[in-house]
Amino acid sequence: MSDTRREAGAWLGFARWTCLGAAVAALVFFLVSQRAETIDVSYAQSPTSSESREGNKDAGLSDASVPPVDELVASLREERVVRLPGAVAHWDEARVEQVIGGRDVRILVAPPGLDEAERKQISEAKSQVDGDEREVVTIVGTTVSGGILEVSPSTLDERRAEFAVGDVTGLIIHLLAHLWKQPVADSASDFRWREPTAAELAPVEAALRADGRYAADGATLTGVPGEAARQAFEGAEPLVAAFARQPFGEPVPDYGAALTARFPDRPIVVLYGLWVSYHGPNADAFADVAAASTYAQFGRHLSSRVYPQDAILGVYLDRVIDIRYAGLFDRPLPYQPPDPLRVTLPALPWVFAACVAVFVALSARAVRKPRGLPYGTGAGARLGALTALAIEVSGLTDGESDVALTLALAKLDSAREAIEEGRKPDAFLADAHARLDEVARLLGRTDYRPDVYVGRQLV
Repeated sequence: MSDTRREAGAWLGFARWTCLGAAVAALVFFLVSQRAETIDVSYAQSPTSSESREGNKDAGLSDASVPPVDELVASLREERVVRLPGAVAHWDEARVEQVIGGRDVRILVAPPGLDEAERKQISEAKSQVDGDEREVVTIVGTTVSGGILEVSPSTLDERRAEFAVGDVTGLIIHLLAHLWKQPVADSASDFRWREPTAAELAPVEAALRADGRYAADGATLTGVPGEAARQAFEGAEPLVAAFARQPFGEPVPDYGAALTARFPDRPIVVLYGLWVSYHGPNADAFADVAAASTYAQFGRHLSSRVYPQDAILGVYLDRVIDIRYAGLFDRPLPYQPPDPLRVTLPALPWVFAACVAVFVALSARAVRKPRGLPYGTGAGARLGALTALAIEVSGLTDGESDVALTLALAKLDSAREAIEEGRKPDAFLADAHARLDEVARLLGRTDYRPDVYVGRQLV
């Protein structure tokens, strides 16, 4: 019986420490994996590279320069509008004047592509002229700012007007309204389309039929990234027509609609300055999404710097690829096998909790003393429990412990006789308890002490 109990205790101890080790391992693995986790925003493994979308800090700078600060300050104090060479921004003067009213507003219009030092010159000139009764609006490229505010378009129509013709009317109106804490007046763009004439359309159509690309005078497009174009439109070669920034205040020829009528089943990309628009199959499904995503991310860079049309076309095609690989527009996501790590991680906290619970339960059992017989147990039961203890230790005693065991057995016999004769056996049982306790002490086995073996109620 003793060997069986010790064997069970050993197994329980092994199980207890095994659970603790498993809990620690689960916790460490979970924490390490959390630290190593990264967010994957690759659009279902889109083949585009994020490096192609990240330009260095010197990209888009031009050879344009600005006058010294003193000259800028003098010009701003003398004139309401100071336009530097190379400036591309335009606005509806009548609408802006209506908003300004009789206030003192000065507007400095600078070219895009200025470096940090040139921007600092403009900022210093602005701070010297700006005052309590005077507002200075600075426009670098088509980026409009004033005070501590910088405004940007919030709709695709405004973006199209900004990049196709350089119209910043709405941006100036918004800025002044916020600076003066007034309701924003109507800032809708005056951008208008018109049908291209036959003479305008003929060379474009001929070039597209010949080699699929057309670049008008003033356009900066030099080539089309063929692989990106095919991936963007599922293997179809797009027709690309590029035009320079269009004159401000005049209707813009709508080549996209005209070319779609002549090439109904071909994807068509038309560029006006840095504005890119798509026409052709599925245009309603993704054209606005692609444009909004592209210009929301890169609009600020495009408005203040000088980029060739090749750059914006490449970025736009990459964005179309990303959108298609995202599984939108009835295109299924490429199959991705489940990641065992991602499947396992959510279960680790539960494994940890279960192991800790088992460890605590086994630890409590290990440190808890045997309860023995319940309080109020009768003399017969006490006699039986002490007799069982005496029998169990009988094989371990020798010498002095044999004497103590013999005395204990004698007291147990006396207790048995007292019970049979109807007398109280308590004195004999207490003496037997003491003798058996002495046996356990002599053997060096605390687990055989009566208090431990059958409970303190036997005292």
